[in-house]
Amino acid sequence: MSDRKFIKEELILDSKEVAPSYEEDINEELDDYDDVSVQVYCKHCDKKLSATLDESMDYKCPDCGNKTMDDVLIEIYWCNDCKVPIIREIDFLDKESCPLCKGKTIKMSNDLRPVFPEERLLMELILGKPLEYINSSVWCDANRYYIDGERVTISTEEMKTHDVDKLRDDLNKYSKDNNYDGFNIRIEKFIEANRDRFVRINQDAINFIKPACEGYSDDQLLVSFSGGKDSTVVSDLVIRVLSNPEIKHIFGDTTLEFPLTLKYRERFQRDNINTVLSSAKNREKNFYEVCDEIGPPSRVMRWCCHMFKTGPIGRKIGHMFRNKNMITFYGVRRFESTSRSKYERIYDSPKIAQQKVVAPIFNWKDIDIWLYLLTRKVDFNDAYRYGYDRVGCWCCPNNSGRSHLLSQIYMPDQSNKWREFLVNFAKKIGKPDPEEYVDSGNWKARQGGYGVEAAMDVEIEYSNCTTDNNAQIYKLNKPIIDAFYELFTPLGKISKELGRKLIGEVIVLNHKTNMPKLSIQPFNSGDYEIGVKIQILETRLNKLEYDKLERQISYQVRKYNACKGCLGCEAVCKYRAISIRGNSYHIDESKCTRCGKCVDPKYITKGCLMAKYLYSAK
Repeated sequence: MSDRKFIKEELILDSKEVAPSYEEDINEELDDYDDVSVQVYCKHCDKKLSATLDESMDYKCPDCGNKTMDDVLIEIYWCNDCKVPIIREIDFLDKESCPLCKGKTIKMSNDLRPVFPEERLLMELILGKPLEYINSSVWCDANRYYIDGERVTISTEEMKTHDVDKLRDDLNKYSKDNNYDGFNIRIEKFIEANRDRFVRINQDAINFIKPACEGYSDDQLLVSFSGGKDSTVVSDLVIRVLSNPEIKHIFGDTTLEFPLTLKYRERFQRDNINTVLSSAKNREKNFYEVCDEIGPPSRVMRWCCHMFKTGPIGRKIGHMFRNKNMITFYGVRRFESTSRSKYERIYDSPKIAQQKVVAPIFNWKDIDIWLYLLTRKVDFNDAYRYGYDRVGCWCCPNNSGRSHLLSQIYMPDQSNKWREFLVNFAKKIGKPDPEEYVDSGNWKARQGGYGVEAAMDVEIEYSNCTTDNNAQIYKLNKPIIDAFYELFTPLGKISKELGRKLIGEVIVLNHKTNMPKLSIQPFNSGDYEIGVKIQILETRLNKLEYDKLERQISYQVRKYNACKGCLGCEAVCKYRAISIRGNSYHIDESKCTRCGKCVDPKYITKGCLMAKYLYSAK
């Protein structure tokens, strides 16, 4: 299907109700989009440029020659007569005029989302005005609500003052009289007023997705489907643009999903029977047990992402695609966070080696997401109807205070269990006021392994050997087994035959020259109850090479002592040579290419991600 025909179908949302005269208007509008000028941004020169929509994807800065990125900035205006927000590009000439009534509009905000009747009722109860705004046009930006254009701010602190049990009871009491009648009228008008914006973002996605897939067959494509609104949009776009409902999808079940997310996943599969939807789940780990061992995740220590999301997804991708390079379409958007704003629209995944990440909606804002979903009438996760602005893990430390309150209302059992765990953890690490530490949210800012026994496992304790040159004796926290020697496979070929059997020595050979590289032998001394002596045997190393090898040795010792089965290393290995079973780390020598990524701090900080999460400065 041509791009022009595809766009035309988007403009005619229901062809049975389109008058013939409107057909001509659509054709004229399509002609207008052929040479439309859009803004692009050169990060190197720090300036905006103009390009046609067709050339914007591969446009290069005329001054420095670097590839530019899309930079279409928008503002949101409000029409007080039509009672809907209008999305306008920042350079639009007539942006203060309503496209429906031609009346004057006023600037409202830079982003916005609709407030569904379920959330509106909760807002009304907090304000002490149940059902007062049932026929109003209600929108939200962070903690700022807009009721028929009038701003009402409800702070997190104000929300905390309300009795959660009473709010829950009142929601049940008034919900029977709550309805979607007024909401649906406003949404239809919102769609009509922003039809041009819908066409633009839709066409941009088409222009982007098709070229991004060049060189890849459909069986090398994957959609990351989290059950959130962004991945829902990406799924709909990719299936439609590629005209293939059988594109593979993967759902990362973190075991901490909202119940509504799991219900939506079931609906999605039922409504998309041709779509292959696989689940990735860490069935070997229990979230609470890991939290008890190494402490709960925090905003800067999100070990849970590797253990319960990236790791299982990487493992599943390995089974699905083997060593084949592949593309994953993600719902990543640069406006979601500061860190994501630094991403590119297409980039090699830093976490899953064989994966190229493609982000079709990278430049979309929240209001664009909702415009697409509501215009296309795409089913979505019901958690958004209750006011959640993100639907990842329900107890994520990055969740807002609003989300925490919503979970107390709608998920009381899970919320109480989590709070009780956090309070007990705070007591265990010696916090003087555990409940204040938890209720204030200070636990979300926790750094390092202070007070956590497992933090000792990431410390590398060693001493120089007094009898052999270039040898160190490392402290281990458990006896040596075969898995310990496997850890040195990335550094060379393991040879037990060449080692001195009397002292249990194992030799690691340089895989290129077959000459001895390392000597490894158990070494129990008075200093260390369990230890190992590792001697560097290669003599032609310069200082940089020697220091690098010594650092790689320490990384592997740390892995042996500290591995908690986070699966981060599995995802890094493109050749699937690394496998984690329980807390046991294995490397298959027949698959290892000795690429060195698993011993490179560029890919794994300090050689083991547990060091990143548990290291505490002395």
